[in-house]
Amino acid sequence: MNMKINALMREDQGKGASRRLRREEKVPAIVYGAGKDPSAITLNIHEITHLLEKDGAFTSVLDLAIDKKTEPVIIKDLQRHPAKNCITHVDLLRINMKQTITTNIPLNFIGEDDNEAMRLGAILNQFINTVEVSCLPADMPNGIDVDISGLEIGDHISLTGLSLPEGVILTALTHDDIEAHDQSVVAVQEPKLMAEEIEEEIVETEGEEGEEGEDSAEGDEKEQGGDSDSEKS
Repeated sequence: MNMKINALMREDQGKGASRRLRREEKVPAIVYGAGKDPSAITLNIHEITHLLEKDGAFTSVLDLAIDKKTEPVIIKDLQRHPAKNCITHVDLLRINMKQTITTNIPLNFIGEDDNEAMRLGAILNQFINTVEVSCLPADMPNGIDVDISGLEIGDHISLTGLSLPEGVILTALTHDDIEAHDQSVVAVQEPKLMAEEIEEEIVETEGEEGEEGEDSAEGDEKEQGGDSDSEKS
């Protein structure tokens, strides 16, 4: 079932107009794309909040209704109040149902409870949580399942190991050199090994900071030395 969102056209723009709309429990928004001029619109705060509580709202084609006309859109960006966490602005992108779109899709890691290695203390290391895909709007999945139930210690799943719905393409694997872009998605590791990797990262970071500090100190000494020579002369 398609998700529908109602909107009204708006003429007033700017910070003052946006504040007035929010006091009226409305959310300023903009819809653009598909070769049409951008349109400033308003959404009902309760309707958009309720919509975003539904699974797949960010990865579904929405029916945007404006003045009895409906067009397909997706949520492109969302802004929230830093303290109240309420929605303050929404960007909607018009789409052509016959043209492919590029968007980010979340990964759903499943099978953790059935993984024997993890039951014995192994650690799951998730390298990425979303992937960029290209597909027709009608083929856009709400998420991509990654089954980790059969992974043993040392095993991993890369991008080429993901099971994709029909019609969905990973943009990272559209390059000529697939191996160079075939990054790891998830791995099962020994707790000790993972702790060592984290420690190595910390040491490397501290080492780089130390080198920067030494370089800065050497530069100061050279400057001081130069000043002394000038004074002697």
